[in-house]
Amino acid sequence: MKIGVLTGGGDCPGLNPVIRAVVRASLKLGHETIGFRHGWKGVLENITMPLGREEVSGILHRGGTILGTSRTNVYKVENGEQQALETFEKNGLDALIPIGGEDTLGVAVKLAKAGVKLVGVPKTIDNDLMGTDFTFGFDTSVNVAMESIDRLHTTAESHSRVLVVEVMGRHAGWIAWYAGVAGGGDVILVPEHPFSVEDVCAQIQRRHDTGKSFSIVVVSEGAKVATEAATDEDGSYVLSSMKKDAFGHVMLGGVAKVLADEIEDRLGFETRHTVLGHIQRGGSPTAFDRVLGTRYGVRAAELVHEQRFGRMVALQGNKIVDIDINDISGAIKELDPDLYKVAEYFAD
Repeated sequence: MKIGVLTGGGDCPGLNPVIRAVVRASLKLGHETIGFRHGWKGVLENITMPLGREEVSGILHRGGTILGTSRTNVYKVENGEQQALETFEKNGLDALIPIGGEDTLGVAVKLAKAGVKLVGVPKTIDNDLMGTDFTFGFDTSVNVAMESIDRLHTTAESHSRVLVVEVMGRHAGWIAWYAGVAGGGDVILVPEHPFSVEDVCAQIQRRHDTGKSFSIVVVSEGAKVATEAATDEDGSYVLSSMKKDAFGHVMLGGVAKVLADEIEDRLGFETRHTVLGHIQRGGSPTAFDRVLGTRYGVRAAELVHEQRFGRMVALQGNKIVDIDINDISGAIKELDPDLYKVAEYFAD
């Protein structure tokens, strides 16, 4: 069989280990692989590259994706589905392995209904995809955020400041919670639990009343707050712009600055903010993400070999399983409420 591979959406550490594993396992099973460049854009424009042992040699430790990526939506392009089907036919493709999150795999679900034989690999740095306990890239992102919080502790204490750290997390607070707990954050704010500025200020004031001269606030980019600042249509997100991507998602960012200004105005404590942003996506993947990506890639290749299409690989417990790819759509895997309660013991 001839198998196509693509990576879509935001990049994250662990993509290259998946690509490498798909290629190496497919070769062992007697199949050929090619890559589509720049996600679904490469499918629409028929931009391909060979994928063999030489192309994937030495990429296990590299961040990003050798295939490139984009947020192109096939179904936002006129005759996009037909263009995709023609590309697959031109390349003599027997199966496709798309690696991506809800949006990338959402396109895959529609193409599967149009007759494309495929197996999905879940990818989201936010760890909010249904059906799998963890996605690769999440562990690396958490470690990057934790190390940043560790460093911010020293400057916050030295200058007796409040520091507000904004991390990724559009709909779910997995990164903020894990990094905040591991890094000793004093206040952790996540999308699942809308907060009031008054409550945040009260927590910080209580810390200062007990002799603490500094505080660290960790906030998800998608944390929801009632404020007079610029908000989206729901009046909940705090945004620096109203731009949207090809899938209709508002481009988040700005909550840390708004919150830092509010804290300083209300409490009089010197407050600064920092946005980790894309630094959380970069660099070498952790051992966990390299291994998870490798296991995902191998199992995806096996499912294609077994001609079990319309599936997605997933981690459940310590086992790599496969689930119906349709099961991922329409729901977000939110932060476990029991985990959030753990952080509450360390507030103040």
